[in-house]
Amino acid sequence: MCVVEVLDSLNQLKVKGLVLGPLHTVQQDQVDTLDLVSMDPGVGTDQDLLVLLDKAHKKGISVVLNLTPNPGADPWFSPDNLPKVLDKLREAAEHWLGMGVDGVQVSGLAAASASSDWSKFQGVVQGNRTEVDVKKRAVIGVVDGQDSSAVSQLLNSSGVDLILSDVLNKENSGIERAKSIHGLVSTQKQSSLAWGLGGSLGNHLASVVEKPELVRLYQLLLFTLPGTPVFNYGDELGLVDQGSTSPKMLWDTEEEEVAEGAVKNDTAEAQKTHRLTCRSWFKTLSDLRGKERSLLHGDYFHLHSSSSSLAFLRLWDQSERYLTAVNWGSASLTMVLNNTELSLPEQAQVKLSTDLENLAADSSVSLDKLLLGPGQAVLLTFPFA
Repeated sequence: MCVVEVLDSLNQLKVKGLVLGPLHTVQQDQVDTLDLVSMDPGVGTDQDLLVLLDKAHKKGISVVLNLTPNPGADPWFSPDNLPKVLDKLREAAEHWLGMGVDGVQVSGLAAASASSDWSKFQGVVQGNRTEVDVKKRAVIGVVDGQDSSAVSQLLNSSGVDLILSDVLNKENSGIERAKSIHGLVSTQKQSSLAWGLGGSLGNHLASVVEKPELVRLYQLLLFTLPGTPVFNYGDELGLVDQGSTSPKMLWDTEEEEVAEGAVKNDTAEAQKTHRLTCRSWFKTLSDLRGKERSLLHGDYFHLHSSSSSLAFLRLWDQSERYLTAVNWGSASLTMVLNNTELSLPEQAQVKLSTDLENLAADSSVSLDKLLLGPGQAVLLTFPFA
């Protein structure tokens, strides 16, 4: 199934941007075969891309091309090859932007942006902006293994529009995650921040979290942080990587049926239920984020963090306030969510919850003692006062 055929499905999920590729021709770690302006015949043709761009733009979906040169160990092959490869990247950016793509994504941002040739590439993508198309022709940078301070410095020095890092890596505790989030939010514009787990390395969310059943918890976390939530295809369904092979996308999950005469498989049915539950939850979060100003533009205030939990508040002007609390640990915990500067109410209302038994939607809970079970997440709300 080609991408054009699933644009309606993406539109239902309120997807606003799509990163494709790499589509160019290259052999892993073979710089001599690099051709950034010729599309790999195995993925389609230039005409296919033009059709996709036209239909995606009509639905309000931007299309960004991943032009990371090398799929191997070093995105730029080697430091010696960097100047030559950046020159090819500049020429390729002119080519693909001329076809109508909305931006370019590259990995290995730290090495590339340190080169004196980086500004030439950056100028091609960002140099001719106007007030009308200021959101187009974006540069997205990907970095791995950098702390929040280094990521912040890269945002300032590289001039990219959006940066995707692994500061929310599962190896980090809740305290480290809270520090990383606060460090980036306090020093950078929200529009420059992107959050994902596994996205920077191409792994799927369900494969990098502590347990696959925590997918909905992390979906809630990513959708309510300030900035841009980034997911790989299939993260909305909780698809898991198949070793080194990417999982096959199941676009028609809702229509899955057991073949006539086949024995009903309880495991398969459970997996289908899990996928549908994840997708419904994902869609609900995406819808909510798209219409609530506190989640779109609101300030971020840290309320609680431990090695296995995190809670924060999002608020914007006089709009409804939203409070996220997540516990990815294996034991229940009680959060004391008070902040003298914010004048929080004694109670808040449950908007969404993974624990329907103890935290039912529209029920009221105490912020002085919020009990959250193991692997559970809740989104609370209360009005401006």
